[in-house]
Amino acid sequence: MSTRKISLTAALFIIIYIVQEAFVTQLQIAGGGFSLFLIFALLWAALSSPNVGALTGFVAGFLIDLSQSTAGAFGQWTLVLVLVGFGISYLGLGYENVRLNPFTITFLVSISVLAARVLYLLLSLLLGSNVGSFTSVITSLLIGLLWSAAVVPIAMPVVARAFDFINDTRSRL
Repeated sequence: MSTRKISLTAALFIIIYIVQEAFVTQLQIAGGGFSLFLIFALLWAALSSPNVGALTGFVAGFLIDLSQSTAGAFGQWTLVLVLVGFGISYLGLGYENVRLNPFTITFLVSISVLAARVLYLLLSLLLGSNVGSFTSVITSLLIGLLWSAAVVPIAMPVVARAFDFINDTRSRL
């Protein structure tokens, strides 16, 4: 990767992270809301190769672990997002029509957000954390899935254009 790609990508990730921490976490949204940074990172991973998807997951997970709103063990989000980032980019690579079909990428990213949250929940249980009642966890997961499905189509064109600009690709979404 060139220095231009790395620095532009890092700057974009830090800007989205700051927007997430400064504004989105402050919103009082029904059912717990959504994570714009998580959606952004998984959209970026879906558009990338598996190696870049895993690296994206590592960087995004590390930044989420630094967040004050994260209650789990340090490194837990990093592990989860490395796995999910690699998985979504591998699925996106195997199905080359992902970038051409907005429904497919919306479905793939929304399910990946749900998978990341479930994997984080399972790791929290293995580490002995208190995760709350069963109904509150299921409600939070389902509402998070619905919010992700609503936000992904809005964020997708912006992320795809930024990805194309940084990587000098000419494909259209």
